[in-house]
Amino acid sequence: MSSNDMITYSQAINLAMHQAMELDPSVICYGLGVDDPKRIFGTTDNLIEKFGAERVFDMPTAENGMLGIGIGAAINGLKPVMVHQRMDFFLLAMDQLVNSAAKWNYMFNGQRSVPITIRLIVGRGWGQGPTHAQNLQAWFAHIPGLKVVMPTTPEEARGMLLQSIVDPNPVVFIEHRWLHGQTGIVRDTPTPIPIDKAVMRRSGTDISLVAMSYQVVEALRAASALEQQGISAEVIDLCSIRPIDWPTILQSVEKTGRILALDSGALTGSVSSEVVAKVSETCFSSLKSAPARMGLPDHPEPTSYGLTKDFYYGADKIAIKAHEMVLGECEAERYAGLAGTGHHDVPGDYFKGPF
Repeated sequence: MSSNDMITYSQAINLAMHQAMELDPSVICYGLGVDDPKRIFGTTDNLIEKFGAERVFDMPTAENGMLGIGIGAAINGLKPVMVHQRMDFFLLAMDQLVNSAAKWNYMFNGQRSVPITIRLIVGRGWGQGPTHAQNLQAWFAHIPGLKVVMPTTPEEARGMLLQSIVDPNPVVFIEHRWLHGQTGIVRDTPTPIPIDKAVMRRSGTDISLVAMSYQVVEALRAASALEQQGISAEVIDLCSIRPIDWPTILQSVEKTGRILALDSGALTGSVSSEVVAKVSETCFSSLKSAPARMGLPDHPEPTSYGLTKDFYYGADKIAIKAHEMVLGECEAERYAGLAGTGHHDVPGDYFKGPF
């Protein structure tokens, strides 16, 4: 593979795993499905064949035990990459994560760290329902001692996973499954990317759209449509939600005077809430309109195809809200084309990822 190869997000994660395990024999990979036929959307392809069953292995369905074993391995010199096919299933391991992994370095005065990387997958589609489609990233971002990243592009997925693995802190690495099929140019060199920097995906002057993970894709689509209406939207990709790169966000808002924070989780207590609070505290005198945020309703995700239709939001609703913030009242028909013509539980005809 050359340095200009176009590969998918899942292939980029797989590339990072191969690179990390080749460079460092202390890196291991384990979890539910790492060696099953589909290899977790292809992200663990050929790992067991290349590195053997001692470094790549499946586990029983015992989430708290799985993480406890990983923490012990990390304390004793290994760099585990633990994989869960859904964030929902990982909730049984919250005690080990919050009370052990996140606290160990502090409680032992920095003498021991827990260099474990925990891959969690979020996302929805075709009736996933309330226990298979949760976006609980704000839970993890609330915990001191953890780092939490949500890369959007294949290149960031590769580089930030490499950095997560070598970081001495426990890192929660969150992937939206609608990103796994997205393509991008990825370097084949094993170069880590810092996990504390946001990225400006699009420059603008009228409003800042601050998003993370898959919502960045929708924000960029909205920004393109807004441009046709004479509105210049800047798009900031958080990449990391703990720590958050506040200087990049605040500089953007100082320039545009408006912010719309986008979240894939429930609105109350969300990452978008934290963004709006910080901007309000820091940039109040620069604001031209009240800060706004978008997230999911404060009730569980429905399973019904009919009920999910109005539960989630995409580029059309983002564009309408941003238009109202900049120019005032907006007819919904103006951005109707962003809603797509296919099923509402996949992101649109442009989407080529796994369902």
